[in-house]
Amino acid sequence: MAAMYSRTWSGMRNIPLKGGAILAVNHISQADPIAVAHYVYNSGRNPHFLAKDGVFKVPVFGPWIKATGQIPVYRGGADAIKSLNAAITAVNDGDVAIFYPEGTTTKHPEHWPMKGRTGVARLALETKVPVIPVTVWGPHRIFNPVTKKLRIRPRTPVTITAGEPVDLSAWLDRGPSSQLLTEMTDAIMLRLRDQLAQLRGEEPPPLYDPKAASRKDS
Repeated sequence: MAAMYSRTWSGMRNIPLKGGAILAVNHISQADPIAVAHYVYNSGRNPHFLAKDGVFKVPVFGPWIKATGQIPVYRGGADAIKSLNAAITAVNDGDVAIFYPEGTTTKHPEHWPMKGRTGVARLALETKVPVIPVTVWGPHRIFNPVTKKLRIRPRTPVTITAGEPVDLSAWLDRGPSSQLLTEMTDAIMLRLRDQLAQLRGEEPPPLYDPKAASRKDS
């Protein structure tokens, strides 16, 4: 990793050295996870990603990530509940769970965060542990999910920062509802967007909604 990335890392003090925590991360490239894992490991914690279940079926790589304590994410029905329960158990056991709230790499053409899925809010409601916003910029220079271009070059600039926990106190003592989960998720995504704006030195756009953009284009 030291050879692949030119690292600008900050905010590690915001990741607790002990106890459960949720790291909510923006997702700009398939090259994100290895950089984020390196960052979290160097902060003094072992990273536990919530990853699509298909990744666990890849020969050699799948069994390896399962052995390192990563958490499969299933979509729909009873399997989705199993994923949430596995994440709850990990966090309550004192692990750091790394969550990509968008559920996939951003579809915004300039790599700004999208509106998130509500899984991270559900996990926060169940566990009451801090949600730490972690912002990443740079891995898209290695693999750009918009253009599908792969460019492996040594010392590619990658910036990662962790912010202070998102203040979710207004929601944590209320019963779960669709509106509450959406509000919590938007609060987390807005923090990620604003942190990314600081890294980029740019004014951020509204949270990107690919469904709304698709309807507008049609």
